[in-house]
Amino acid sequence: MTEKIILASGSPFRKAMLANAGVDVEAVPAEVDERALEAPLQGSGVSPEDVALVLAEAKATEVSARKPGALVLGCDQTLSLGDEVFHKPADMEGARRHLLALSGKTHQLNSAAVLVRDGAVLWRHVGIASLTMRKLDPAFIGRHLARVGAKALSSVGAYQVEGEGIQLFDKIEGDHFTIVGLPLLPLLAELRTLGAIDG
Repeated sequence: MTEKIILASGSPFRKAMLANAGVDVEAVPAEVDERALEAPLQGSGVSPEDVALVLAEAKATEVSARKPGALVLGCDQTLSLGDEVFHKPADMEGARRHLLALSGKTHQLNSAAVLVRDGAVLWRHVGIASLTMRKLDPAFIGRHLARVGAKALSSVGAYQVEGEGIQLFDKIEGDHFTIVGLPLLPLLAELRTLGAIDG
């Protein structure tokens, strides 16, 4: 007996990952102000991994209040370069600044997943991947962004490794699912433990 999982996100990538894995999933985007939730955490010494967990839990809890009895999955991803946390760029100039800042350096993607039922947190996990960007010429960054267009604005790093963004990197350590925004293997293991999927 499998259970429908409520995904507290509008991310087509996360929904597709779950559906492709055979999980019965329904997307119900959370209604939370991420920047307002994050504001008190800035400068408090909270790690970028914990920021991702706080946001994922807030999303799952908000949707759980609207879906009594349902198993709700909240997700969030932060990109950290040292102590600095990056957010999705607002425009192409922001995307250019992101890529210039990440050029030649190693950054972390922190993908958090939290399962909640009736407001109670059942499980939380953060998957971490380290990505080393090659040294990028500013003119190349401009050409790259012109090619990929608005897709650059849909992720925290202004790139998609599942597309042309893979050309920006020298080295990637971590699994593909974590990079795309969901630590899928640990999540599936927990869903089996909970009896929500066949195992």
